[in-house]
Amino acid sequence: MVGAQVDASSAGRGRAASNTLHVAFSYRLGSFELAPEFTAGDGITALVGASGAGKTLTLRAIAGLVAPQAGRIELQGDTLFDAGQGVAIAPQTRRIGVVFQQYALFPHLTVAQNVAYGLAQRTEAERQADVRSWLTLVGLEAYASRWPRELSGGQQQRVALARALAPAPRLLLLDEPFAAVDMGLRKRLREELRRLQRTVGTPMLLVTHDLDEVQQLADDVIVLDHGRVVHQQPVGGEHGDLSAVHTLLTAPRD
Repeated sequence: MVGAQVDASSAGRGRAASNTLHVAFSYRLGSFELAPEFTAGDGITALVGASGAGKTLTLRAIAGLVAPQAGRIELQGDTLFDAGQGVAIAPQTRRIGVVFQQYALFPHLTVAQNVAYGLAQRTEAERQADVRSWLTLVGLEAYASRWPRELSGGQQQRVALARALAPAPRLLLLDEPFAAVDMGLRKRLREELRRLQRTVGTPMLLVTHDLDEVQQLADDVIVLDHGRVVHQQPVGGEHGDLSAVHTLLTAPRD
């Protein structure tokens, strides 16, 4: 891949025709049981629910950072986890990118080195071309030699996105990626994420508490309550009214 071709070739490298994610597992942590069942496809799927519903834990299970006690997780027809068959693919080989709330940039690496971190299997020339392309795509080409501490919160978020997407993951998991920035910047970053997803085509699963964020970003929304999926629907269009989602999120909790 060379230069500005990142939007076509990096995103498409190794992607299957279907980006479907199938989740059906159970994970018990003390008295809490997480047992989500859902299917997510292309575009951005929002996962919403009250605090403690199990949203972040669901992302961690998909990423392979926790192992459920039962069930199955599939991505693009490949089994990532199957308790019955004893299958548990290691996190680093699932080809799933993760952006957490605090971005977790490496403070001892420059912006360019952070983005290049997951590209060790490529040649030096390929790494440099990929890094330039991704930084251009997120509007930070002039910041390649900066340190994370020299960046604003919005700039750090863009670097985290570029680093997660550079290795061409099959799925990107986002855990409230805009929670650490102010409201004014948040709307602009949502617009940039939407543009980025449309450009690179990587399916995304987004955890959020914010229905405005769902409306602005998501193609589909899933409501998680007490560890279970209680509702799923498209966003936008004739079937995209979110009143049912709002009702579920504001209902009194036991």
